[in-house]
Amino acid sequence: RFHHTSSSHWCSCSKTISDEKYQDPFQLGRKDLKNLYEDIKKELLVSAAELKEMCDYYFDGKGKAFRPMIVVLMARACNIHHNNSKEVQASQRSVAIIAEMIHTASLVHDDVIDDANSRRGKRTLNQIWGERKAVLAGDFILSAASVALARIGNTTIISVLTQVIEDLVRGEFLQLGSKENENERFAHYLEKTFKKTASLIANSCKAVSILGCPDPKVHEIAYQYGKNVGIAFQLIDDVLDFTSCADHLGKPTAADLKLGLATGPVLFACRQFPEMNAMIMRRFSKPGDVERAWKYVLQSDGVQQTTYLAQRYCHAATREIRKLRPSPEREALVHLTEMVLMRDK
Repeated sequence: RFHHTSSSHWCSCSKTISDEKYQDPFQLGRKDLKNLYEDIKKELLVSAAELKEMCDYYFDGKGKAFRPMIVVLMARACNIHHNNSKEVQASQRSVAIIAEMIHTASLVHDDVIDDANSRRGKRTLNQIWGERKAVLAGDFILSAASVALARIGNTTIISVLTQVIEDLVRGEFLQLGSKENENERFAHYLEKTFKKTASLIANSCKAVSILGCPDPKVHEIAYQYGKNVGIAFQLIDDVLDFTSCADHLGKPTAADLKLGLATGPVLFACRQFPEMNAMIMRRFSKPGDVERAWKYVLQSDGVQQTTYLAQRYCHAATREIRKLRPSPEREALVHLTEMVLMRDK
């Protein structure tokens, strides 16, 4: 169902938008994201020195703020579409801050579950402070995000963003299980990808659209854009686990295989090398499984097929966002889909 044998279906993802002015999403979103990490630290005001140190360690301002940037661009695009307002509302910017806090809390917890040593090129909280304190730090960030969410004072927004937290937990449980049937396995993988990665982007985009525009059609456009970009982002992440060097990625390569996870490249490779089925079912737990699976993936077209699938999701995102009235922010969101496909870390 997901097979494509030629890349001729796709336009080149490397070209910039030819018919409209190129918009750099990071440049355009910078004004609204100024002091983002300082504002997050204000939400995390805490008297316990050690807990403060742990929170500051992650919110060091060195991240790209990819999710908040999408959120503020979507806010502006929806505001312009609705009443030509070019300003981001305070409540919409709060959603961007909350999204980054929820995301970071989920990373802290993920690293504990995966017993990860490094993240973004530096040691994880669980490596420095131990698992128990890392779990508590993640919980604390999540609770601070919940307080900030309640302060927005809109029950619809609270409902939309708490869905993200539920999805993150359900996604983690999905990741702990596996399916024997091949088609079920792919559906399972895509559902897990949505819940663990895309739900946050989709629901954050939906939240700012609700705050900026009363039209339910616009809310659906924002949600679908975020969902499709989020899934594509994770698919490329899964590709990079096989194609990028560890130094570049900021974490060890083949990390997913070592955790027993069958991602897109593995599932596609399995169609060419059915002997991988047994390895997937035992979660690459036998000596030599990880190395053999790695070789099979690189001998197959698994990486290419996963990239095609990511392109498909990006095209769907572009189709959605183009339904909004033209604006520099809309074009930046279009260009962002190209950046997702071209990223190398």
